[in-house]
Amino acid sequence: MTMLKWFSRVMKRAQQTDDVAPVPGNLTVTGAGPVDSVSEEQSLIRQGNALLDQGRLAEAATLYRAALARDAGNVDARVNLGFVLREMGQLLEAARELEAVLNLAPTQKDALFLLGLKAQAEGQAQRALDLLRRCLEAHPDFEPAVAPLCTLLQAEGRLEEAAELVRKSLDLIPASPDLWCLFAKLQSGLGQHGEALQSCDRALSLNPDHAGAWSDRGLVLNMLRRDEEAIASLQKALARNPDSAEAHSNMGVVLTALKEYGRALDHIDRSLALQPIYPQALHNRGQALTLLKRYKEAASTYRRLLSIAPDHEQAVGNLLWSQIYTCNWDGYEALRGSVLEAVSHGALAMEPWSFIALSDSPVSQLKCATTYAAARFPPARVSVWNGERYKHDRIRVAYLSADLHEHATAYLMAELFERHDRQLFSTVAISFGPNSASPIRERLVRAFDNFVDVSGRSDLEVASLIRDMEIDIAVDLKGYTTDARPGILAHRAAPVQVNYLGYPGTLGAPYIDYLIADAWTVPSEHEIHYAEKIVRLPGSYQVNDSRRSIGTRAPTRTDAGLPEDCFVYCCFNNNYKITPQVFSVWMNILRSVRGSVLWLIADNDAAMTNLRREAEAQGIQGARLVFAHRVPLADHLARHALADLFLDTTPCNAHTTASDALWAGLPALTVLGTTFAGRVCASLLHAVELDTMVVDSLDAYEQRAIRLATDKAALNAMRTHLEAHRTRLPLFDCVRFTKQLESAYRIMWTRHQDGQKPASFLVPQTAP
Repeated sequence: MTMLKWFSRVMKRAQQTDDVAPVPGNLTVTGAGPVDSVSEEQSLIRQGNALLDQGRLAEAATLYRAALARDAGNVDARVNLGFVLREMGQLLEAARELEAVLNLAPTQKDALFLLGLKAQAEGQAQRALDLLRRCLEAHPDFEPAVAPLCTLLQAEGRLEEAAELVRKSLDLIPASPDLWCLFAKLQSGLGQHGEALQSCDRALSLNPDHAGAWSDRGLVLNMLRRDEEAIASLQKALARNPDSAEAHSNMGVVLTALKEYGRALDHIDRSLALQPIYPQALHNRGQALTLLKRYKEAASTYRRLLSIAPDHEQAVGNLLWSQIYTCNWDGYEALRGSVLEAVSHGALAMEPWSFIALSDSPVSQLKCATTYAAARFPPARVSVWNGERYKHDRIRVAYLSADLHEHATAYLMAELFERHDRQLFSTVAISFGPNSASPIRERLVRAFDNFVDVSGRSDLEVASLIRDMEIDIAVDLKGYTTDARPGILAHRAAPVQVNYLGYPGTLGAPYIDYLIADAWTVPSEHEIHYAEKIVRLPGSYQVNDSRRSIGTRAPTRTDAGLPEDCFVYCCFNNNYKITPQVFSVWMNILRSVRGSVLWLIADNDAAMTNLRREAEAQGIQGARLVFAHRVPLADHLARHALADLFLDTTPCNAHTTASDALWAGLPALTVLGTTFAGRVCASLLHAVELDTMVVDSLDAYEQRAIRLATDKAALNAMRTHLEAHRTRLPLFDCVRFTKQLESAYRIMWTRHQDGQKPASFLVPQTAP
């Protein structure tokens, strides 16, 4: 809590006794004994207290000084004078008085406390920690010092230490609802949501009208996926305090999780109207706006957040992320540099999923993921699986995903689910995404032995379900992508836990045993940059559905807004993967190939405007950028026939978009990157026997793209190769891929059954 907020709250509190001034944490002004024995200096202190109670600070200060003139060693007068000077903004004078108090009485709690808050407000974290610790060591039942000390510990990632501090304080002050609320926040931060709920309920048993406890309870219930109860709890908070900025902000968080973004913004904006300087509410607002794809407003919100809280952990990262979604590269290098530096120092500056689009360093990606996992999804204190070795006739494999509907993951994996050998494997879908009626959803439901919708259950409940089902291998298909729930596997739900497909990198979590990759995406020399053991599949790690249909009627170039007689480069990657460096290379290519155009996906209007403006700034007519709006998958695959060459991005490659292009017969060109996400397209090209389309630098990429525009024979040969051999190429041979993945599962399972620790291995090649 900031000094300003603390003092504002304090000055509203009326004290019951004449000899206690309304100062932080019941800072007492003593020395005024019984009326018949009051000394002159004590009388002056008493009069000063009365003036302070009326807000007449300067007059109170005069009386405290008068008391000190009579007794320079009067600790009470110095404490009160230090506080009043602090309130008057005379910070140096206040500090001198409080330091003088400590010279007279080294354990005086009020001086230690106020000086600790001063150091905290001035960013002197270590001094603040030392002072507040001394305060609590000397006065362990001094409740006001607990919260600021916990804030300092949290800022250093020492949540467990902070939680232990509060637990000890509760042993001494068990009837404090504020401490129980603080305990709940820390428990929730440690992933102990069930315990946090109990702490909120304990606070409410002490004070049923504690609006803060109802508000905290709503957030905890949201983490437990008990959405209706979460809303009800927050409504009770607002019924008790309609002007609670925190409750409105928390309601916004819950509604955002429920994807009710408009209502969420209403509450968050109400929160900010009540408390304009509220960093967490600004963060929540930026999140909701980003999910609404109102990226320009999100960026503006994050800039405002940075102006009032420059050290907010993800403000710079979120600002950069909201800008690159619209290809707004103002300040790109400076913002990127700030994020990279913060991550290198162990700060939670950006979520890993966003970070992989910016970083070309496997070292940094591991650091980012490890920091994020430890802060957001630490291992549960108690595992639901406790080392048992199951004995089943078939290996039980569970796939965990929010994308078992109309999503790229579903379209890639559908045939794999159908082709699993039912004599050797029993498959379960653990679905926590939308239950939308669609042909692909119906196909997926049929493909599994058991399809379980767990969207309304908490992470612990889902982990316990997996344990009760005696799942042998749990395969997480989400990682840290949108709607991911790594907290399920943080409870160690199964003996073997695997990261596959959805997230192209390490999760940095100790409870994930394996990452499924290949020799291209994770060569052996890169293994040190992964928390998981690496399983390398022959060919490519990426599964593909060989039953995907391509629309029977391709549009004409005129239909697509393309010139009829020109060379068409295309890139259907999400706009956030386009970096200034890559775009400049693209402009060089267009400049060299007369009349050529670049065909991109139309993600949002701002991105189209920014990209065309950037093209004009580099001397290329904006009209030479053509944008394709999203269409059903079969139609999207069909329109690839209108392009001549797919241009990849770096440091984050095309993934599904590249395999879509290759499946549709369109050659792709890529630069071999240094991270998993930057080497995927190379893996795919290798698996369709087009290794020559993998180059080692952007210069080589530029020259190859220009040369291919005049080498129609080479392009036609590649098209013919893709179309004629599509079903036999390793990338699209799902029968062979399924057997190889099953071999990987069997090796993992055998190692576990033999009592061996997870280890990296190469899966043997399966004959076509």
